[in-house]
Amino acid sequence: MFTGIINEVGTLRTIRRGAHSAVLTIGAKTVLEDVKLGDSIAVNGVCLTVTSFTPAEFTADVMHETLKRSSLGSLQPGNAVNLERAMRADGRFDGHIVAGHIDGIGHISAIRRDDNAIRYTIRSSPSILRYIIEKGSIAIDGISLTVTDVSKETFGVSVIPHTNACTNLAQRRIGDVVNLENDCIGKYVERLLTTAEPQRQSNITTDFLTKYGF
Repeated sequence: MFTGIINEVGTLRTIRRGAHSAVLTIGAKTVLEDVKLGDSIAVNGVCLTVTSFTPAEFTADVMHETLKRSSLGSLQPGNAVNLERAMRADGRFDGHIVAGHIDGIGHISAIRRDDNAIRYTIRSSPSILRYIIEKGSIAIDGISLTVTDVSKETFGVSVIPHTNACTNLAQRRIGDVVNLENDCIGKYVERLLTTAEPQRQSNITTDFLTKYGF
């Protein structure tokens, strides 16, 4: 599990592509300070498993499903990527619950300055937008952000200077693809409501309870 608070911005060094998979080599520093084989690191919001590492870089496999769902397949060597280590059980929960399981992608449709903040408008599909609410949480490329507005085709976020400086958002341009992970609460609630079995008619009535001394 992650929180959407980025530890550092790394650099994609190589991407070795298979028929339906890929192996990423990512240059980093902070996330490697206490890393072990098999650890989870979120790369642009995608939870990946460390398969090898040195003091300056790590590698991770990307499977077919992940390539289909996310923007990782379109990365090129030299691209900046947001990195976050998995949350420690004794750590602070500063963002929101982020699983690192991408729901889909969005496209940046507008960027504008709003005093000290920068507003980003993201266009996405109805299947993503249905779970987004104003003032709710969204993870964009792994960054925990608060939704400022929602329409039928887009949603917006407002980013403070610190977040813009400490993530790869500052390098994003109109038309860029970003990974999106919805707040998990809405998805679970919908699943429970749509798959719940109808309640069975109870045989316990007031007369039944009275008859047996209740």
